[in-house]
Amino acid sequence: MSLGTAVFAIAAQTAIPVIIKTAIDDVLTENNGSITPFVLALVALALGRGLFAYSYRYGLYGLAYRIDFDLRTLMYQHLTRLSFSYYDHTQAGQIISRANSDIKAVQLYLALAPLFATSIVGFLLSIVVMVWISVPLTLVAVAAMPGVYLAGMALRNRIFPLSWVIQARNAELVTIVDESITGTRVVKSFSAEPQQILSLAKVARRLRWANIVQADARAKWGPLVENLPRLGLAAVLVFGGWLVTRGDATIGDIVAFNSYIVVMQIPFRLLGFFLLLGQRARASAGRIFEILDEQPDIVDAVDARPLAAPPTGQPGSAIRFEGVSFGYGTGPSVLRDFDLIMEPGETVALVGRTGCGKSTVARVLPRFYDVRAGSVTIDGTDIRHATLISLRSAVGVMLDDPFLFSTTIAANIAYARPNADIVDIMAAAQAAQATEFIEKLPDGYDTVIGERGYTLSGGQRQRIAIARTLLADPRVLVLDDATSAIDVGVEDKIHRSFRQMLGTRTTLIIAHRLSTIALADRVALMEHGRVVATGTHSELLATVPLYSEILAQEHAPELEEI
Repeated sequence: MSLGTAVFAIAAQTAIPVIIKTAIDDVLTENNGSITPFVLALVALALGRGLFAYSYRYGLYGLAYRIDFDLRTLMYQHLTRLSFSYYDHTQAGQIISRANSDIKAVQLYLALAPLFATSIVGFLLSIVVMVWISVPLTLVAVAAMPGVYLAGMALRNRIFPLSWVIQARNAELVTIVDESITGTRVVKSFSAEPQQILSLAKVARRLRWANIVQADARAKWGPLVENLPRLGLAAVLVFGGWLVTRGDATIGDIVAFNSYIVVMQIPFRLLGFFLLLGQRARASAGRIFEILDEQPDIVDAVDARPLAAPPTGQPGSAIRFEGVSFGYGTGPSVLRDFDLIMEPGETVALVGRTGCGKSTVARVLPRFYDVRAGSVTIDGTDIRHATLISLRSAVGVMLDDPFLFSTTIAANIAYARPNADIVDIMAAAQAAQATEFIEKLPDGYDTVIGERGYTLSGGQRQRIAIARTLLADPRVLVLDDATSAIDVGVEDKIHRSFRQMLGTRTTLIIAHRLSTIALADRVALMEHGRVVATGTHSELLATVPLYSEILAQEHAPELEEI
């Protein structure tokens, strides 16, 4: 509809010089008739063109912004489906750049390119009318067009690769800024500000070079593209004047041709800009499709079904790891023939040296990554045959470095249950021993915490993360050193709350503290990616030298107290 009204607007614009020509030749030159009808016709065409121009511009810009909204939403939805493995090797700045500046480049092209297309329609209509008026004058007027085409192609061939380079270097710049801001505590703690500034300056210089080379190409070919049509105007005035003296053309013809050449110049004056815009949009679209074409590694199987609830009366779920082998990407295996059985409602602590694969087990269970061999089952269902949403709703994971959003404390706790009642939110906070410090904050639960929660201490962040997971009420709980930043006194209170709740769910604890190990019904000792012994803490301490050795290395002061 917008393009249709644009054609009407162009047709009205094309008709104006014809009316002026007729008025000059019939009324002003020949004194034949009144000028009033021509004036009224011009006014009507101007009003009609204005109405049609408003309609198509409003429609096209509205369409462009709706596509911009759809594209942003589509990309974000796709990003949420991509697996952890994608983010393991992709810089956040690259993603942010593509989700912002690249989409903006495409949106700008979608908004303005149709306007350029309508100017091409105006050019073609002008050619048709000019041929109707005078074929010789038309040939003179368009004589410079082949040169314009060649110059435009030369400009396009230089701009496209530079547009890709510019967008890529913009992404590098965003990456450095993003890392410097999110990692500002590391930067400042090592006094590395000069180093970061130098890194930014290096990328900025490369970006400047690409922009300058692009500007050089536009400076060389842009004026040629814009000014060649004006040679046609000069030729029309010279040749047309000669035709008028011979009586083969009228003054109205020359005036009309002058108007049409101005209309014809519009697409050529804009050609350089739209070539730049188009090539930049093309490069940006390619970068966007690099993300949209990326396929997630972890997806629902064709026969995937929601994870069934445990049998009535059964506390928690039964979990079984059988012959599990796993490694990150193409790297070596971290888990090797890992076997572990967890009974419903049982709490098991994984203990082992740093790097033995304890945290990897916590990532495999909710299927953040797929195993290379073996299987993981919950209540007899292989997790690869359960829908991801039901699996991750059933398995709650708490990490040692929790991520908090820059919103209120209440919203952070209620992240998994956005409609949770404030009473439930406060109960979860109480269980996580977070109520005391939350109530001391200026706005209590409505206090907005800073980026990533850094306005809170590490222990406070962990307690809010614990409350968030407890409010979600998963039937399988994974604690990956979730109380590492909490002092022993507060941790003991949290453990008391855990003891009251853990009996209703199956819990896997990635343990480093003896106080955390004490929560477990059973301990599984890991070495080189596999379980080498299981039993209670006392049994392993008495019968497995490796267990005593590992604890002695990491908890010598605590063992002395015991």
